[in-house]
Amino acid sequence: MLMTLGIDLACRAAHVASLAGPDGRLVWRGRKFFSRTADLERLWADIDAEAAELMVVMEPTRNAWIPVAAWFRRRGVKVVLVPTTQSADLRDYYSKHTKTDRLDSVLLARLPLLHPEGLREHTGDGPADPLRRVVKQRSSIAKRRTAVFNRLDAQLELLGPGWYDALGTDYGKATLAFLARYADPNAVIRLGQARLARFLRRHSRGHWREGKAAELIGAAQESLRLWDGEGMDFAELAADIAVEAEQAIALTAQIADLDERVANLYAEADPASIVRSAPGVGPVLAGIIAGRLGDPHRFTSLAAVRSYSGLVPKVSQSGTAEHTGGLTKAGDPLLREAAWMAAEQARKFDPQLAAKYARLMAADRHHDSAMCHLATILLTRIATCWRTGAPYQIRDVDGTPLTPAEGKRIVDEKHQVPKKPSKKRYYRATNHKTDPGSQESPSAPTPRPANNRPKTSRVA
Repeated sequence: MLMTLGIDLACRAAHVASLAGPDGRLVWRGRKFFSRTADLERLWADIDAEAAELMVVMEPTRNAWIPVAAWFRRRGVKVVLVPTTQSADLRDYYSKHTKTDRLDSVLLARLPLLHPEGLREHTGDGPADPLRRVVKQRSSIAKRRTAVFNRLDAQLELLGPGWYDALGTDYGKATLAFLARYADPNAVIRLGQARLARFLRRHSRGHWREGKAAELIGAAQESLRLWDGEGMDFAELAADIAVEAEQAIALTAQIADLDERVANLYAEADPASIVRSAPGVGPVLAGIIAGRLGDPHRFTSLAAVRSYSGLVPKVSQSGTAEHTGGLTKAGDPLLREAAWMAAEQARKFDPQLAAKYARLMAADRHHDSAMCHLATILLTRIATCWRTGAPYQIRDVDGTPLTPAEGKRIVDEKHQVPKKPSKKRYYRATNHKTDPGSQESPSAPTPRPANNRPKTSRVA
């Protein structure tokens, strides 16, 4: 006899479980327990006396569900994860103004009777998978480093454009080492060209020499002339820049370590490098797609893969009326970001993707909309290749297999989108006004002279 155990999970408080029979009748409800072995064993003893076959239904509450799901799966129990929005809608149907842990556990226990097609067995380790965690951590640190770079940009603007001209905006190791110690123009001038050149040679591995040192000294002198000794405390500004530069150095080192971990974990998850074989997918993107997509066989269809990415449009249909809105964005955001970045590069090597992009742009689609289509197509192909164990094969529009170099040549020759018409389509698609005067606010001063002459009324 199949029994259903609904568990309302909590992160710090006790979990609440309810057991229902095949007809939805409750055997017992409101049993509280923690994610401890003794509590789980007592709960299992209560269940084993009632059920010959068991299915556990729970919501993916933060990471609290992972140990509980793993404990039940080791005992051969089918574990089903229900989206929180789905269970919330069902709870509103039962009792719109009441939410309790006991009620949630009862609803989860009775869910198989109400929505059996929505019960899909959970496979994989979820956040317990190290590759899934490490790619998320790398993405978070990379965004933090980007924020640091933006703050450095803003602070260097106070010193004048000469610092941009000399250092550039890529913020490599030599640039960050220089900013961490010598962001004060007075300190740069006191250091002198010879000692500054030795410092730059050491930190840039010989790429920056006396010429770069002369540029930086010139930029420092220009900063002093720009402020003329008033209104700017260069020592305090240099201290702020040093803090940001040191953060960027530490974050860069962490990203390098994470890249090595991603490469090792990806090699274990995809030994044949199926994901890596797709055009536009580098070592980092391959790890992100493999880690966030997980086992491709867990999806019932390729449509489920597309839905999981969140790159499919919303659909609202009633009778003969049908409306498609924006993207659902219901899946993994990091997977969606990786698929977008990969598609942006893949269309430069895959003639089929490039031809699709050209057709969409010719139909007055915005670049973002066209790239969503391409990202969905590319992700579907990667999932197909991974499920079949066959590497990605670039093909011409007629199906002829191509090498990446041949694909790039065909794309450059036949599937380029003209830039000027594309820009016009962009302005039409986003309702941008080409007349600058039409974009001014009503209270903004007009560039035209005012006409203050009184209007004369015509007498019939």
